[in-house]
Amino acid sequence: MNELSNPFSLENKRIVITGASSGIGRHCSIVCSRMGARLILFGRDQARLSETLQGMVNPENHVVNAIDLLAYTDITNKVNEIVHNIGRIDGLVNCAGISTTLPVNAVSPEKMIFFFQTNVIGPINLTRQIVRSANFSEKGGSVIFISSIMSVAGESGKTLYSMTKGALVSAAKSMAIELSKRKIRVNCISPGVVVTPMSQNAVYSKDVESLNRIKDLHPLGLGKPEDVANACVFLLSDASGWITGTNLIVDGGYFAR
Repeated sequence: MNELSNPFSLENKRIVITGASSGIGRHCSIVCSRMGARLILFGRDQARLSETLQGMVNPENHVVNAIDLLAYTDITNKVNEIVHNIGRIDGLVNCAGISTTLPVNAVSPEKMIFFFQTNVIGPINLTRQIVRSANFSEKGGSVIFISSIMSVAGESGKTLYSMTKGALVSAAKSMAIELSKRKIRVNCISPGVVVTPMSQNAVYSKDVESLNRIKDLHPLGLGKPEDVANACVFLLSDASGWITGTNLIVDGGYFAR
């Protein structure tokens, strides 16, 4: 590495980001574009993806795709199309997901299936397509799953959400071992509560007392989307070249209590 080179740069890296239409996925897209990456954005809403694109550096260099991650055949075709038109992928950030606060006695099999499909099966299916030998950079690269502090910490009403986010952490460890021979690093980031449209629609955000309790659980205060985006840049960059199979906790001190 040249002594003047920046190990945190994403220059010339082709990176796929899901959930790019809002929240953490949107900010991750914007920050990665500032670091020089060429982005391929996935989301379900074309108009909101276009809004993300307009906030990015050199929007003409990036591609948006309105697609449902649960449309498995469409995903396979789209990944093949991207590689054919743009080239092999260097990185993937799985941001897309859903959350809820629900008592355990209200967690039905149908809800469990839906949450696992959205938070686990969709992201892992996309990942397995992207990391195929024909699709991923021969030099290796980085895969990131956005998990949650709920993957390692308990909270009332979070059984449904926690079990899906915990599944990502476990899967990433095994994936990291399997893909290491190809220099593909696989890690999770587990944020605390970040101020996004998703968190602002959560049950606790509707009540001042509940919201203050959540804030008090974070010694450094609630997170901003760019706090997680900056962590993504680190794990996507060459600066994290010896890091794989980890769960990076970015939670403002929540887990330290």
